[in-house]
Amino acid sequence: MNDKQALAQIVHDELLKRYGTPKWTKLDGVSELVSTILSQNTNDGNRDLAYSRLRVRFRTWEDVRDADPEAVIDAIRPAGLANQKGPRIQAALSHITRQRGKLNIDFLAELPVKEAQKWLMSIHGVGPKTTAIVLLFCYNMRVFPVDTHVHRVSGRIGMIGPKVTADEAHEIMNDLCPVGAQGPFHLNIIYHGREICHARKPECERCPLTPWCEHFKQNKQ
Repeated sequence: MNDKQALAQIVHDELLKRYGTPKWTKLDGVSELVSTILSQNTNDGNRDLAYSRLRVRFRTWEDVRDADPEAVIDAIRPAGLANQKGPRIQAALSHITRQRGKLNIDFLAELPVKEAQKWLMSIHGVGPKTTAIVLLFCYNMRVFPVDTHVHRVSGRIGMIGPKVTADEAHEIMNDLCPVGAQGPFHLNIIYHGREICHARKPECERCPLTPWCEHFKQNKQ
């Protein structure tokens, strides 16, 4: 274990003490993909509302794929950027159908991680974060999703360097993460970013990570 891996282990342990072991609802791959597209640039509440409206209005994902685009846009409006997300969702569903003959991506579970990542990212608008979320939470693959909270918190603490992009951080954080802890570690870093390590005015006085945090060491009075 190198120094950065040791740091990641400490951060993981401290966040478990603070927030506990998170739980999540497991969706099938297509549903998780749609949900994650909806989650872009919005909060969980708006995403969940939009997802619920979509499932109520359309009986199946095939119905969403084949629907009038304006009807899909209207259903997901609470998630924001509906004019972009609606066509993106329908295009993704159409892509899966063309490639697989049906709306099911469970075959990804049988692929090596790199091949599964490549296949998902061949879908227009699906990037590293969305791919990692689907592969981790649906198929329990060893990948680590990096969103804005994970990127900010891991950078401040010093697990990743100051010039590392969010896309680059996926591989780094995956290598640093304690084995088998990708889901809990990812979610607890997000909780910490929302609760304490805010983008503006982080509440360092409440943070259990200050003994190891580079940002705190550099900015404390």
